[in-house]
Amino acid sequence: MKLALHWKILIGLLLGVVWAILSSLWGFSEFTLKWIEPFGTIFINLLKLIAVPLVLFSIISGVTGLGDPSSLGRMGLRTLIFYFVTTLLAVSLGLALVNVFGPGKLVEEDTRTENRIRYELWARDNKIPVKDEIRLLQDPAFESRIAALDQEAASAEIDPEVLEKMAIAEKTKDAGPLQQLVDIIPSNIFGALGNNGKMLQVIFFALFFGISLLFIPQERGEPVVKFVNGVMEVFLKMVDLIMQAAPFFVFALLAGTISKMAGDDVSKVLEIFKGLSWYSLTVFLGLALMVTVLYPLLLKLIVKVIPYKGFFKAMSPAQTLAFSTSSSAATLPVTMECVEDNLGVDKKITSFVLPIGATVNMDGTSLYQAVAVVFLAQFHMIDLSIAQQLTIVLTATLASIGSAAVPSAGLVMLIIVLQSVGLNPAWIAIILPVDRILDMCRTVVNVTGDATVSSIIASRENLLNYPEKYNTDDTFEPDVND
Repeated sequence: MKLALHWKILIGLLLGVVWAILSSLWGFSEFTLKWIEPFGTIFINLLKLIAVPLVLFSIISGVTGLGDPSSLGRMGLRTLIFYFVTTLLAVSLGLALVNVFGPGKLVEEDTRTENRIRYELWARDNKIPVKDEIRLLQDPAFESRIAALDQEAASAEIDPEVLEKMAIAEKTKDAGPLQQLVDIIPSNIFGALGNNGKMLQVIFFALFFGISLLFIPQERGEPVVKFVNGVMEVFLKMVDLIMQAAPFFVFALLAGTISKMAGDDVSKVLEIFKGLSWYSLTVFLGLALMVTVLYPLLLKLIVKVIPYKGFFKAMSPAQTLAFSTSSSAATLPVTMECVEDNLGVDKKITSFVLPIGATVNMDGTSLYQAVAVVFLAQFHMIDLSIAQQLTIVLTATLASIGSAAVPSAGLVMLIIVLQSVGLNPAWIAIILPVDRILDMCRTVVNVTGDATVSSIIASRENLLNYPEKYNTDDTFEPDVND
């Protein structure tokens, strides 16, 4: 019996974890990092190599395929509305879970007290008003602890990685109100193509180019359209070829990721998760509910023809790849194939909606930001008001738009969200140890959300042709390289 691609990738994931644990126990993590992890980096580079030009040509192809600029405007508006709604739902779910379970309040009281003192010292030094009525700095009972923690804060050094992300966030925050609009317009399309962080510029150029093609005489535009469609087919074939080796590449990715965390002491991984277990579980629960409940419910209510099991079978190759790469941009070529071939969404939709989703739709990241901010506040004995939590909803939703579709870009956005409610941005160092694993999980949510919205838009535009055999054939396997 021939194994489907998603099962091969899952086996690669599991073997990667097993290999990392054994290499840590036997003391050859350095070998893993030097001789195995580079193949994972090569895999991500190959996918990114294809992702940007594929976005360019697929959007041009999709726009010219629609043939009517007015239908493009309608579809674009629907796309942005549904992406905004799913992001808003994700943030709201995250806030609900973190308030119900209170993971930051489950930490030992003594630790929270010290954290509260550190917070008040930081607020005093930065002339920022304290959020609530607690004033431990004015309590004589804590005088000796305050002095010790004040001295510790004066000599403490911020992690270089945290400093780097804080600098990026500061630059983003200080930009003018129209800076995001300015950043969308490229001055050099080749410069935008050479930088995955400029995906919005690529999308703008592709839309502009495609719409312009619609306004020139058909006999002149047809050769260009044929060229674009031909090039897109070549890139899709490149995806097919790369995915043949995906199980091995995924093995290398996971082995390298865990080996970096564990070194030659596998207990380090357990200690990391033990200290942040309640926070990690809250984020994971929220992400799991998005994937297994919210998205299928939207499909049931709006699309109706896609069954629960069929959706996950169709999307499993993209989901497992998203988990291993932590990049919705790198996963985009496979997402497009899964949505198009297995869910029956027309190319006109996938080539337009999915590239935009990989850039602006960050449901998993938004949910994680909401949980992280409130957790860090609880961890420092701070009760955020309803107004402050609504600020988190608004900021996290807006911050997700245009967030680079690359690993850990959410940390930069998290800094902006923390600053929006007057909390210390350096606190991201607290959750940094588990960020990589949670990043892998939230990328799965991002990709699943993109597929859901694509299916909804296709249904609204009468461009969804879900294969009937998948409704009745329980042995159905996804078409991507089976």
